[in-house]
Amino acid sequence: MFKLIIRQLIAIHTLAFLVFILGILTGDVYASNKFGIHVLTESEFPVASNLVNSDGREWGHVTFVIREDEMDKARWTQAFQKLSEYKLTPIVRIATKQVGGMWERPTSEMAPVWAEFLNSLPWPNKKRIVSLWNEPNHAKEWGGVIDPAGYARLSRRYWEELKKASFDFYVLPAGFDAAAPNGRATMNSKDYFDQMSEHDPLIFTLFDGWASHSYPNPGFSGSPSDNGKMSIRGFEWELDYLRKYHLSDNISVYIKETGWANDGNDQEKIADYYKQAFSEAWSHPQVVAVTPFILKYDSAPFDQFSWIIPKTNILYPYGRVMGATDEES
Repeated sequence: MFKLIIRQLIAIHTLAFLVFILGILTGDVYASNKFGIHVLTESEFPVASNLVNSDGREWGHVTFVIREDEMDKARWTQAFQKLSEYKLTPIVRIATKQVGGMWERPTSEMAPVWAEFLNSLPWPNKKRIVSLWNEPNHAKEWGGVIDPAGYARLSRRYWEELKKASFDFYVLPAGFDAAAPNGRATMNSKDYFDQMSEHDPLIFTLFDGWASHSYPNPGFSGSPSDNGKMSIRGFEWELDYLRKYHLSDNISVYIKETGWANDGNDQEKIADYYKQAFSEAWSHPQVVAVTPFILKYDSAPFDQFSWIIPKTNILYPYGRVMGATDEES
């Protein structure tokens, strides 16, 4: 086991050094605008740009999903060209497909397929940010089972294939549900991390950046002043806890999901919460992107997180926190 760990450590750090050198030699047009939003489809890119690139900003972030059953090169080539047109920095979450109310478990065989497909697209930035699936500490996100060892194993496999395709791929883990309890359907993220590391002691040295789902719990209604694992500062808890598993001290953080539920809550109060969050918690020097969930959703269960009033083109008051207008486009 000790020899295996040493071999893995040498391989990882050799590759990391090569990535660092290539970055110096080629430069990086990746910008520092940390405003972002999560969207459902590429048709929302113009709206997203209006939101995150308002007040003269450029290259705000947009998180979206590409599914295995949607790997259409023509479709996504056109979509990525739109990202360049609207000066949006993509955070791509790869996914399998939904069957019977849950997401299929990823397979090792699809790793080179994903790497080839993603490498064929016209990325608008040198840094190609890819997040590996979603909240695997939920059984429904992982083929009906909770399998930290399997997640670690497949994360390494996909990381290797993406890096073989291009050193420009910048690989994030999934965001984890920090509020999930231990049970048949979910696992506490702390225990999940422990079991990932038990299977692969170097798994947390692998990732180029850290993905976090730092929601304001409980009930998506917590104060922006709260601290701890289940607050909007949950990413700080994750960084601190994973230090013992050798997660880099200065790793960049991508808050891929966050946000207050607007169901029955005061809209102006939520706007104030976002203002405070961006000026305090999310001003943390390691946070490079915050993409609240979700730009537009017209029905349950996610309409309570929508930044646009369902069945309208009008932003909720908190949409103006980024400086955008009230119109969708």
